[in-house]
Amino acid sequence: MEEVDWVVVGSTPAAMEAAGYRPVGKEFPVFLHPQTGEEYALARTERKTAVGYHGFEFHAAPDVTLEQDLARRDLTINAMAEDDAGNLIDPFGGRADLEARRLRHVTEAFAEDPVRILRLARFAARFADAGFVVAEDTMALCQRMVDAGEVDALVPERVWQELARGLMEPAPRRMIEVLREAGALARVLPEVDALFGVPQPTAYHPEEDAGLHTLLALDAAAALGAPLEARFAVLLHDVGKALTPAEALPHHPGHEEAGVPAARQASERLKAPRACRDLAILVTRWHLHAHRALELRPGTVVELFEGLDLFRRPERLEPFLDACRADARGRPGREGATWPAGDFLRAAFEACRGVSARAFVDQGLRGPQVGEAVREARCRAVAGVPRPGRGGVHTGPAGD
Repeated sequence: MEEVDWVVVGSTPAAMEAAGYRPVGKEFPVFLHPQTGEEYALARTERKTAVGYHGFEFHAAPDVTLEQDLARRDLTINAMAEDDAGNLIDPFGGRADLEARRLRHVTEAFAEDPVRILRLARFAARFADAGFVVAEDTMALCQRMVDAGEVDALVPERVWQELARGLMEPAPRRMIEVLREAGALARVLPEVDALFGVPQPTAYHPEEDAGLHTLLALDAAAALGAPLEARFAVLLHDVGKALTPAEALPHHPGHEEAGVPAARQASERLKAPRACRDLAILVTRWHLHAHRALELRPGTVVELFEGLDLFRRPERLEPFLDACRADARGRPGREGATWPAGDFLRAAFEACRGVSARAFVDQGLRGPQVGEAVREARCRAVAGVPRPGRGGVHTGPAGD
């Protein structure tokens, strides 16, 4: 058992402190056990007082029952308890839902907290491989919440917290699918929601739909065990395709550059950590260069490394390659494909890193001459790296 939640009934804050428990709750009474350090919360009820997840008034008192406390939980599978004797307390059918692999809200009070839509989507991503699905009445309730404007009251920090956790679940695409079905994706990530229904050339994208490609790429990122910044970059890497003029479809010339402002806007609105924001922008801008690495001139490869600022931030390389590899595999029939461009880029960068400006300074070069000499030496280093068979993913004509 990874985590135990303790609920205390029939007590008061004063009695808990008198027994040696240390109070830590800011909004409602939570205490740390004096020996184990585990959290013990007093049974409580809550009342909606305003729009959003902050608009609650909590009531904790000795007369609050365990059933009343469980009634305020989000999903039935989270609204079960066990007493000291090991007896199951399940007033809302959580066990039956668990056996049926069903994610269902406890009561209509679910609608009072918009964070619960995000949590529902995250649980769907966590348990998708076990066959869990969202109950129809729960999805309908989420849709009514979105229509009522509850999601619009969410603060960026809470959205990011749940989104980041969901992206790291085994099936992150399910989080996006659930949010989209509820109508919440258009509110929290309109840049991604806009991708669904956008056509792509069938020859290079058998899945055709840009939104579906993003979901498949998320699947691939999870299969690779990619870090959070790479998964977030995958989520945003094609947002420029939603901006393609209708007359150019199904091709997407220049979608990389067009997508940069949208990727930046989404990242900043969510207040994503800098590493996630920066990689999302860089993958959006440079992912086609990575896919065509085996065909690029040495100078263009060096330009890619400079664009990623790898000579100052070499730690970006692997997450960048993870995101691009996931993009390459995010199409039917390519799920387990090799990606030789990644091996080449890794070897080319290692060769470039061996170039030292000091050597040229020692030769008497100064100022811009040093920079020019370093770049020429890096280009020669890249030219000397063997290129594997050019059978890597090719995304079609420019911008596809």
